[in-house]
Amino acid sequence: MSSPPPLPDPAVCEQARLSRDARFDGVFFTAVRTTGIYCRPVCPAPPPRAENVTYYANAAAAQADGFRPCLRCRPELAPGDGHWHRGDDVVARALALIDRGVLDDAPLAALAAQLHLGERQLRRLFVERLGAAPIGVRGTRRLLFAKQLLTETALPVTEVALAAGFASLRRFNTAFREAYRMAPRDLRRQPGVAAASDGLVLRLGYRPPYNFAAMLDFLRSRALPGIERIDEARYTRVVGDAAAAGWLRVSHWPATAAGPAHALRLELHGIAPTRLQDTVRRVRRMFDLDAEPTAIAAHLAQDPRLAPLLRARPGLRLPSGWDGFEIAVRSVIGQQVSVAAARTLTARLSQRFGHPLPEMLAAQGFAHLFPTPEALVDGDFDGLGLIGSRIATIRAIAAALLDGRVDFDPARTLDETVARWTALPGIGPWTAQYIALRALGHPDAFPAQDLVLQKAVPTDGSRLDARALQARAQAWRPWRGYAVFHLWRDAALSAPPAATRSRSPR
Repeated sequence: MSSPPPLPDPAVCEQARLSRDARFDGVFFTAVRTTGIYCRPVCPAPPPRAENVTYYANAAAAQADGFRPCLRCRPELAPGDGHWHRGDDVVARALALIDRGVLDDAPLAALAAQLHLGERQLRRLFVERLGAAPIGVRGTRRLLFAKQLLTETALPVTEVALAAGFASLRRFNTAFREAYRMAPRDLRRQPGVAAASDGLVLRLGYRPPYNFAAMLDFLRSRALPGIERIDEARYTRVVGDAAAAGWLRVSHWPATAAGPAHALRLELHGIAPTRLQDTVRRVRRMFDLDAEPTAIAAHLAQDPRLAPLLRARPGLRLPSGWDGFEIAVRSVIGQQVSVAAARTLTARLSQRFGHPLPEMLAAQGFAHLFPTPEALVDGDFDGLGLIGSRIATIRAIAAALLDGRVDFDPARTLDETVARWTALPGIGPWTAQYIALRALGHPDAFPAQDLVLQKAVPTDGSRLDARALQARAQAWRPWRGYAVFHLWRDAALSAPPAATRSRSPR
């Protein structure tokens, strides 16, 4: 996969910042040499003179050159860099590993080894493409997350430091002072913006357009009773494990008199500080908040079959899943049955094997967690309505995850992921690609064996076979996953309910 340019054309950047174009939020940052501050292109402050501006591809590059984040537009709210959205590019995979905390307890050499690169080569790639070394990128992300927690929540500074991945309060204070020229406590202003004492509220930005209604529609039809609740405007779910469970809710951030916020509202209840960063990372992936919809649409719209779908439903995103194992089990149960039937069978399995929740969470409408691999590897499936081959495959997945034969490692390419999963009994290319699409949110995953896709691409009532569909979709790379969901959504809205069978989108 070829690497996209790290920055738009300077003339495009200049026009975007002067017009405060939200489509470029997070695509680049504006640093002002006279103030030493860097901003998002949507910053409401009066625009500086062009001769005083330097453009950077990301916040880490700006901070590496000594600029501080703007307190008004808050760069920590910008969506992730759309150029390095999840995919097979080595920098994209490295960033995904950094987000998972690989560098928290291991040296840069360990990250390079996971990517089959030399340490020097990895550092060179980051500097060339992002303008900052991997350690600098990691440090900037941690500090920006801490800055958001300090600004939006009432968490004690000690817990903010833990949430941002710092081993001690002293190290956090030192890093914060060096980067921002102020102590963390000095950032705390206007206590009224903090969340209530029974939970936290965070703003998660995205680049418009965003079809949040379509996202909720997809998740609603697959919601598991006792684990998830989805109404017309909100997604609610229990998260955590048997030792510590909490819950979260995702909704649209309300618009103000100044216009739409271009953000989702994340409410968190009972989530330990050390799990906050991972929770936010999962939600951002699940709701595909770091996509660059304008660039994706411009690429896919070159195909005459996709162009009208993109016009009809702008901002359609990849609805990923909360947990990889959950998606893998659901993909097996959903093979060749309707979406409703798959949901019923999965709910039965969850009720039998999922860890029951305490009364405090039961009062919120949650009953149990999704089962763990340990619970399913030798579980008794009698009476659940699953056929023997499905049971064997679920047990094989659980065993393979426990012994490391398969995983949800973002360091792997799509081909590597598919090869590992299809080595398991009962997992064919369709299921492996679906797991990559929804468990990893891989933007180029493409289940060419899907009968709905094979019928949806032609407009004359014919059907493409998997080979022909693969050939047609080559021009859609590296965004084939978005084409999949546009075609699935079009088919679902066009077909009667009885047609949602046989390898339909699970």
